Amino acid sequence: MLGVLGGMGPLAGATFMQRLTLLTPATRDQDHIPAVLWSDPRVPDRSAARLSGGEDPLPWLLRGLRGLEAAGCGAIAIPCNTAHGWFDAMQAATRLPILHIVEAAADELLRLGVAQGPIGLMATKGTLAMRLYQQRLEGRGYDCLTPSVEEMDRVVMPAIDLVKANRVAESYAPLAESARRLMARGAKAVVLGCTEIPLGIHAGPTLPFPVADT
Repeated sequence: MLGVLGGMGPLAGATFMQRLTLLTPATRDQDHIPAVLWSDPRVPDRSAARLSGGEDPLPWLLRGLRGLEAAGCGAIAIPCNTAHGWFDAMQAATRLPILHIVEAAADELLRLGVAQGPIGLMATKGTLAMRLYQQRLEGRGYDCLTPSVEEMDRVVMPAIDLVKANRVAESYAPLAESARRLMARGAKAVVLGCTEIPLGIHAGPTLPFPVADT
C-alpha cells in the first residue's frame, strides 16, 4: 500500500492521487495500487521555515508518517518538493522507503530524452535556497538555470500562490512565460519543481518543449 504524505498544498496531493490512478495500467478496480492519502494542510509553510525562521514543519511531517505507518503502508510518496528539505530526517524516522521527488524528476528527464546539459528549474524560493535540485541534478550531469530573484518575486511565487488559492487558470500565463524565458536562455527542458506549478501549466495550452512534471 502506498502512503501519500500530502496537503502541501491540498490540490497537489489530490492531483497526485488522480494521476496515480490514470497512469496505472489497469483494467479493473483490483488492478490499481492501494493507497492512503494523508492530506494535512496545517503543515507549516516549508519555504518560510527555511528562509525566515518560520515554524518547523518536521513534527507535522513525522505525525503524517506515523499515521501512514499505522495504516499499513509499505512506501511513502510526498507530492511537495520543498518538504524534501527534511527528507533525511523523515527517512531516519521511518522504516518505510520514501520515494525522492528529485530522483523521480531526473528519471523523467531521461524519459524525455534529456540526458545532460542545461535545464530550466522552476520552484519555490525555499526549494531553490536549499539547492534540493541543484545538488542532485548536477551530480547527474545537468546544469540548472533558475529564474532571477526579481522574476521569482514578481512572477513565480505569486503564480504559485494563485494555485494555492484555487485560481489555477490565472496562474498559467505567468508560469508559461517564466518557462519560456528559461528555454530562451538555453535550457533543453524545464523541471516544474514545485507541485503547484504543473497544475498551473496544465491549465492552458501545451508548451512546445519538454517539461518534467514532478
